[in-house]
Amino acid sequence: MTFSSNTTVSATSSVTVVSGGVGAARFLTGLLNAIDPAKVTAVVNTGDDTQLHGLSISPDLDTITYTLAGATDPERGWGLRNETWTAMAALQRFEAVRPKGSAAATRWFNLGDQDLATHFYRTARLAEGASLTEVTEEITTAWGLGLRLVPMTDERRTTVVTTATEGDVSFQDYFVRLRHSVPVTGVRFEGVAQLSHSARLALTNAETVVIAPSNPLVSIGPIRSLDGTDDILSARRDSVVAVSPIVGGAALKGPAARMMTELGHESSVVGVARLYAGIASVLVVDPADADLVDAVVAEGMRCIVTPSVMSTPEIARTLGEVAIAAVSAG
Repeated sequence: MTFSSNTTVSATSSVTVVSGGVGAARFLTGLLNAIDPAKVTAVVNTGDDTQLHGLSISPDLDTITYTLAGATDPERGWGLRNETWTAMAALQRFEAVRPKGSAAATRWFNLGDQDLATHFYRTARLAEGASLTEVTEEITTAWGLGLRLVPMTDERRTTVVTTATEGDVSFQDYFVRLRHSVPVTGVRFEGVAQLSHSARLALTNAETVVIAPSNPLVSIGPIRSLDGTDDILSARRDSVVAVSPIVGGAALKGPAARMMTELGHESSVVGVARLYAGIASVLVVDPADADLVDAVVAEGMRCIVTPSVMSTPEIARTLGEVAIAAVSAG
């Protein structure tokens, strides 16, 4: 089943998008061109949040914020436009005196000078007793965003990746320091945490829930690992639609396809359907996977085919329209 760009979307529909980082940011950009941003809430993964240089860093929240603000560096695809790296360069002075085993002055995770301002603000506000939800709202307001971003939890829920060569490492160690180049044998989520109140309300009360085209295992997985998430989604499954992050057996960005294979899942839209069939009734796939529609249906999901490689604003907008119209078209 294929929708055209003439798909109409109710102006009054409220939408919650279950989100990771880059893929979700691109999807949200298109969605916000299709409907009123005030009707959109993104529940964002914080499983890969980290502490560096004493700073609280939320990569997925910041990626979405910067992208929707139109401030992302277009060449790198991450970070801020016209960024400088003076602080990181200055840390080199201390590498020769850093004791063995110390994490001080580490530079494998680059933080640009402008980006540091966001982390300074977040860290200071958290130290004052504000919740991550409150701080995120302040940051997105400062950036002039019209939608609402809410962290999945206000507590610590950490993604730990077990690798074949390095043992257990944090997600940022795996993704940035190791450049996601080592085989993965397991993923787990540590820390006692609950869905934030705002996240729970967003998942429960929205007219439509969209699972963004993010890594199912380490972007959407941490959100699903929180008690109650899957219960909420499965109870309203008919109004939940997922957009596949796998196109033609590959991930457009990042290690999703390889991780799925390494962890025993099929790296295809069928593998995605098996992961999501219990919580979503519809899977949106790219025309590159049109030959697998029947296989997706066999897993218990309706399948909609529409261009999902968001190479232009028009494609991103249409993808957003198709996704949120899908659950009212069944």
